[in-house]
Amino acid sequence: MHTLNIDLESYSPVDLKKTGVYPYAEHPDFEILLFGYSLDGGPRAVIDLAQGESIPPALVEAIFDEGFLKTAFNANFEITCLSRHFGRPLPPEQWQCTSVLALTLGLPGNLAQVAEVCKLPMDKRKMGIGYSLIRYFCLPCKPTKVNGGRTRNFPAHDLGRWQLFKDYCAQDVTTEMAIREKLLRWAPSAEEQNLWFLDQKINRRGWLIDSDLVDAAIAVDATLKARATAEFMALTGISKATQVARLKTWLYEEHDVETDSLDKESVKAILKVTDNDAVERALQLRQELSRSSVSKYAAMTRSQCADGRIRGLFQFYGANRTGRWAGRIVQAHNLPKSELVQEDLALARGLVKDQDLDSLALLYGDIPSLLSQLIRSAFVAPKGKLFAVVDFSAIEARVLAWSAREGWRMEVFCGHGKIYEASAAEMFKVPIESIGKKSPLRQKGKIAELALGYHGGVGALITMGALKMGLHIEELQPLVDAWREANPNILSFGRQMEIDAKRCLRDHLPHGNDRYVFRYESGMLFMDLPSGRSLCYVKPRIEKSEITGYMNVTYDGQDPITKQWSRTSTYAGKLLENHTQAVARDCLAVAMTRLDAAGFTIVGHVHDEVILEVPEDIAEAELRRAEAIFAQPILWAPGLPLTGDGFTSPFYRKDA
Repeated sequence: MHTLNIDLESYSPVDLKKTGVYPYAEHPDFEILLFGYSLDGGPRAVIDLAQGESIPPALVEAIFDEGFLKTAFNANFEITCLSRHFGRPLPPEQWQCTSVLALTLGLPGNLAQVAEVCKLPMDKRKMGIGYSLIRYFCLPCKPTKVNGGRTRNFPAHDLGRWQLFKDYCAQDVTTEMAIREKLLRWAPSAEEQNLWFLDQKINRRGWLIDSDLVDAAIAVDATLKARATAEFMALTGISKATQVARLKTWLYEEHDVETDSLDKESVKAILKVTDNDAVERALQLRQELSRSSVSKYAAMTRSQCADGRIRGLFQFYGANRTGRWAGRIVQAHNLPKSELVQEDLALARGLVKDQDLDSLALLYGDIPSLLSQLIRSAFVAPKGKLFAVVDFSAIEARVLAWSAREGWRMEVFCGHGKIYEASAAEMFKVPIESIGKKSPLRQKGKIAELALGYHGGVGALITMGALKMGLHIEELQPLVDAWREANPNILSFGRQMEIDAKRCLRDHLPHGNDRYVFRYESGMLFMDLPSGRSLCYVKPRIEKSEITGYMNVTYDGQDPITKQWSRTSTYAGKLLENHTQAVARDCLAVAMTRLDAAGFTIVGHVHDEVILEVPEDIAEAELRRAEAIFAQPILWAPGLPLTGDGFTSPFYRKDA
């Protein structure tokens, strides 16, 4: 099969980073400027479309020919842009994504970073000048006297810089080819490649948005902020609540309240002790005005396509340590929770659309909080359809029990499935029948299950909200001890994972069992999963911790907070977490593949749930059919008890 490597440079007035590629390419002013390519590893070439050159007919034919494998770094961009350019969709089944190849190996998703991590020769790395060239030619510019009031820079405005841009495009082709050549030996399996095809299909399909609700929510928020700003100014004489220095001066000179900061915690502290109504109200207004309850609504508005759908919401292999998907644009994986049942959500949605602030305040009190709770419901099913929302019941807990062969937990999941009650019964040696839904023991069982599965301790309980749930600090260590005593196999399974990982790094031989195998290859540590997929740890070593003195497994990876490539360490609990979440992800992948093969229309998936569009008149029957697919055994996970639970709704929500 022939291989055609492609890299594009393009123009659109739409902000690509804020909207994603679909609205970017849909804009009438979108155009491809440069088409860089290499055929079968041959010389690089750049076609200057911006200056009148055209893609040769033979190359156009190759782009649509299934006999040519097309490759690109972040291929979704090239597929979408070329589909728009030619006016017909390109099938992703003819493509491979070099970015995905890097992500599956635990490498960054950024071309320049991957080249650096792979230690490519300097002549095969990206040109550092690219950012300024893209800003000049690919984005609108501000009209000035110097540039004659134009809003866009064309090649003729700086031919020297344009030639440099063409060189930059050609160099990107070189870099992408070098990365692919270096990493191709670890290419994803056929199953993973097919899963990427399904991912592209889902992202291209999109998820419909209720524009009326979104617009009304933004309008309601603007009205509330205008009212609050007017009240704040009348009270303090300050025009904006963001003017911190002036507000601190007002607090001190007018009310003898001195503070070094007006951050969230400082304001809380002042509100606890003040008995001054003016101070209290001013700070409350500042808190209200600083809340961003409609930022996701704004993201929906700017990223919506002409047909009302948002596309590109899901990043394949977005969590490159486990391979789970990540959210993009609106971040559907991180939507605010709502305590409202479907009927109340429907009523609140109607009142927001009517912009009935008086009724909203009367019925729900805190309107900004309500707007946040309604964000999820802005995703709606089209006319004549409903959503069938189906998820795996306690998937991580089931995978953990199955992997570690924790017998009593497996019995629970093969039976009634009440893991919180069963955990409490096992921990405190009481009959499960004595633990009701509101029992304090159930609460302890729940928080223990949420916090301690990956070898967590007291700190994990506190992080998960144990103290806020009413537990006392002196109860936490006994709770940890009780959970660990009740789950010895889980503890030993995680510890054995760390032992096997270290053994593998010492002797470079495979170590593990039928649930995982660690193997060392070409300076990388792989954790082979039951599905046949592997997790990868780059440049692993065993190093002594300067803080604890413990011999840790360390590797190169991307810091989840700073996003910088750095040295990090792992341990038994973290390896166990990686394994469990990766296996759970693979279970979801199987379910999604089966749903698609069964003819279901998948529009979204968040963590362990899938959102389907189903015909309204047979919605309940389709829900039952989808739940049955979730519960089907998985060949590579014999004995893993799976259950699918779901509901139908005209808009996206969490189950009541």
